[in-house]
Amino acid sequence: MDNPKRKILIVDDTPELAQFISRLLEANYLTSIASDGRTAIEKAFSESPELVLLDLKLPDIPGTEVLKKIKELNEETAVIVMTAYGGEQVAVGLMKAGAVDYLSKPFDEESLIGAVRNALKIHDAQLEDKRKEIFLSLERFFPFLAHEVRNPLHAIDGAMAIIQRRSDPRDKLLVQSIKVIKEEVQHLNQFVQECLDFVRPPIRSRLAEIEINDVVSVVINMISHIFEEASGKIKITTDLASGLPKIVASYEEIKQVFVNVVKNGFEAMNDGGELNIKTRFEPAPDPGYIEIEFSDHGKGIEKENMNDLFQPFFTTKLRGTGLGLAICRRIIEERHGGKINIESEAGKGATVRVQLPLRREE
Repeated sequence: MDNPKRKILIVDDTPELAQFISRLLEANYLTSIASDGRTAIEKAFSESPELVLLDLKLPDIPGTEVLKKIKELNEETAVIVMTAYGGEQVAVGLMKAGAVDYLSKPFDEESLIGAVRNALKIHDAQLEDKRKEIFLSLERFFPFLAHEVRNPLHAIDGAMAIIQRRSDPRDKLLVQSIKVIKEEVQHLNQFVQECLDFVRPPIRSRLAEIEINDVVSVVINMISHIFEEASGKIKITTDLASGLPKIVASYEEIKQVFVNVVKNGFEAMNDGGELNIKTRFEPAPDPGYIEIEFSDHGKGIEKENMNDLFQPFFTTKLRGTGLGLAICRRIIEERHGGKINIESEAGKGATVRVQLPLRREE
């Protein structure tokens, strides 16, 4: 599964140097060039680069001011400052301002490539630390939330059952009102459960050898019942590789991921379409992995939403909790050492690929 190229913005008022740097990096990265500070700030906002190579001397705005603006736009953007002026004292000041590294001009290809790789490693580590801090906070908060919300929900549900038994079934307004309340209670209960699923630690005893194709078959059967009306309009096709090796995983968690992905595909095809599920075994790198691919012919995903798909509480659905894909990523990547990736364009459907290693790294 190919990962999209990471974005790097090159800011330098010398066109020859900027083009030279771009040529060195473009094989592995998606590069963009800005020749002045204002353009750099505009591109930092519109293109959201992960890394900025910033010349300290620019024709319109000092590089230190551009650095400050970039960090204000997105403090997670990594910045390497390039300059022929100053020394260690300048470098220390720039680090305090938010730069992750400093390159003295002229620099060679090896120094540039090394600095870029190191800056992106720092960027990734900082993002992971921040994500872990968020998860830790949520792990403490969600059980409290569940307790405080579920108790009154159970009381409301019980009271509504009494009201329903004593109400006149000929009163259509009352019947409809009771139905709405019960649906809202169910929706809130589902939200609380998804919050708990998101933070729940993996249980080792749940791990066992499982057949991926068996899980796929069970999920298809479940979805046919969940979306009974839509099943007539949406066709599920499969291309399941035979003789797949078993993997050690949590059956229920993998099933939960597949159900969520297939439900998303069905919900994206209101007018009907086709959902295709493929499985295959890839032996390299050792010990190999199984890839499961889900492709739908739905409405697709807007480009501006792609980077947020796995963020907790991000949703484009009117009734979505925004935790479905976040739970999927946590199950696949954190609990099973695998990968999950989504490719999509608006109006062209979506493809979700899940990779599960045969053996989990401890």
